[in-house]
Amino acid sequence: MQTEELSYVIVTSYSIRKSRTGGIVGRLISRTGLDLVGGRMFAPSAELTERYADTIVTETDPRHRATQELIRDYVLENFTGEKNGRRPRVLFLIFRGRDAVEKIHRVVGHIVHERTSGETIRDTYGDYITDDSGKVTYFEPGVLAAFDPKAVERDLKLWAEFSHRDGGILDRVITFPPGANVEKTLVLIKPDNFKFPNLRPGGVIEVFSRSGLSIIGFKVHQMSVTQAEEFYGPVLPILEKKLGSKSGRENWESIIEFMAGRKPSECPPDERDIPGTEKSIAIVYQGVDAVRKIRDVLGPTDPAKAPPGSIRREFGQTIMINAAHASDSPENAKREMAIIEIEENNFKPLIEKFYRRQ
Repeated sequence: MQTEELSYVIVTSYSIRKSRTGGIVGRLISRTGLDLVGGRMFAPSAELTERYADTIVTETDPRHRATQELIRDYVLENFTGEKNGRRPRVLFLIFRGRDAVEKIHRVVGHIVHERTSGETIRDTYGDYITDDSGKVTYFEPGVLAAFDPKAVERDLKLWAEFSHRDGGILDRVITFPPGANVEKTLVLIKPDNFKFPNLRPGGVIEVFSRSGLSIIGFKVHQMSVTQAEEFYGPVLPILEKKLGSKSGRENWESIIEFMAGRKPSECPPDERDIPGTEKSIAIVYQGVDAVRKIRDVLGPTDPAKAPPGSIRREFGQTIMINAAHASDSPENAKREMAIIEIEENNFKPLIEKFYRRQ
């Protein structure tokens, strides 16, 4: 039986700035059928950039080597430094499944477009422009990836090594004007988007990009029952007042089950703190008036009352199954980020655990 592999994709700083993250994530999930198991934002240091760049050129064939040299030079030029008051941010995504490396390869595509078959991420989001002599005059790969299992393992272990120092919540990489009302807010892309591989998670991210805010944190998260209870604790008295004590608690327990996979009343005490069965993506956005801008794009709790173009109108089904959650105040954003441990580095342990089993 074919064993599972890990594979990765790095969404470049340019793709993030151009709000292409959602489209890229959607294609990677829907077209590979792989499980998105990890993600982390990085502002690569010079040391990480140089060590990663040093691994890229391996081919002896002149044409393939020239492509690798192009990628290496791109990394060295675009992964560090500062442009327009911003340090480069990249999003590192980890996928798991059978034949993961080859599936990622097929969806990402080649650098040189004439070698691709069908529409790939690089067909759509990358650029490879040459002059009449064949010299490359402009190059943007859109995403970076490795297409050999040994190279993938090497790269994952390298980025894991730097994941504490260079990764996490990047709230100091973007400069804002003095006095600007800069806020951080939390978004949860809810479990209903992950029932089967589809475009929905990427579609939700793409709509949030209309806010003009910056993604500074990204985490694949499975809520424990304890976390879900604390997260949705303020909702319980509201439901009990509105529906009565018994019905209100039943509805609240259904919310916990939806987010964590189990009702609190049915969860043994020794299992309350383990990660649940349901997956969410936690994203931290930063910018001026971030809370309001995200809430405007999200729309009201009831999808039926949400305006056209909002996330809950586009992707929501019911008051509970409504695609995404967003903090309603800077104070709640801080509280909710603490509950789901947004600062936690679950990127490195994921990689270490997987290769320890091999």
